[in-house]
Parts: sequence; C-alpha cells; structure tokens
Amino acid sequence: MPNERLTESPDAAEAPSPAARAVWRTYFEAGQRLSHALEQRLKSECGMSLGDYNVLLLLVDAPGGSLRLGELARHMVFSPSRLTYQAGTLEKRGLIARSVCDDDRRGIVATITDEGRAAFRRAAAVHARQVDELFLTDLDESQLRTLHEVFSSLARRLDEQAG
Repeated sequence: MPNERLTESPDAAEAPSPAARAVWRTYFEAGQRLSHALEQRLKSECGMSLGDYNVLLLLVDAPGGSLRLGELARHMVFSPSRLTYQAGTLEKRGLIARSVCDDDRRGIVATITDEGRAAFRRAAAVHARQVDELFLTDLDESQLRTLHEVFSSLARRLDEQAG
C-alpha cells in the first residue's frame, strides 16, 4: 500500500496512490487537530501556547538551561524573527532571560528562569495528560513501535534533506 503508484500515464506514475493520499490526509488532519487540542488545553490551564511550551522544553533539556536563539529556531523550525518575537514575550513574562553570548558577542542566549521552570513543570503535567488521553490511550505496543519506526524514518529523511 505505501509504495503503490498510479501508472495509467507517465505523469500518473509519479502521483501518490489513492491509499497514499488517504494516509497523508488522515495524518495531516489528525496532526492538526491534535496540535489544536494541545494548544487549547495549555492556553486554558497554563496560559501558554504550544510554542511557548516547546521553547521551555528545549531550554529545560539544554545544558545549563540555555541555548542560543539560532539553535532554538532550528529545533523549533521557526524563522529567527519569529523566535525572537516569541522569546521577547517569554522574557516579558519572566519565563526566560536573554543575554549576549559569551563566545560570540553577536549571538543571543536564552536561559530558562526559576519561574520558567515552575511554569514548565505545571504545563508538562497538563501536556502529558493530554498526550496520553488524545494520542496514546488506544495504541497497543505494536502500533507504538510502528509509529516510532515511521516517524523516525521520516525525521531522518527530513534531516538529510535539510543538510
């Protein structure tokens, strides 16, 4: 099924099969709905967006709780200007602090604050409950392994294409 292709004409040979299109559409729509549900719950219970949560997650996991804004942007797949704006809003809320990079005075480093760590812990509990409820609950071990293989392969391919 995943490698089926329509072959009626030379152009159709490159087109995804109806089954492949259905898989893509289902993945895309479910992913959008899941992201929306996670976003809404984080906003209503924690006052933060899914993007805010992801920035704090990256900083919590980083050595010393700090990363350069450029590195954060690469991990988030954000434009540098979008991340700069988001970092500014997180800084205004006291969740991160920005400073000039010691190694390269042109770079800016974001560091999670104690208040940011506390906000992240609250949000992580909400996020974990939602992921369990909306995504993991009905999956058995075989399905989890399959999804892990599929998404790991996809991530590797995307990393290779990004260079």
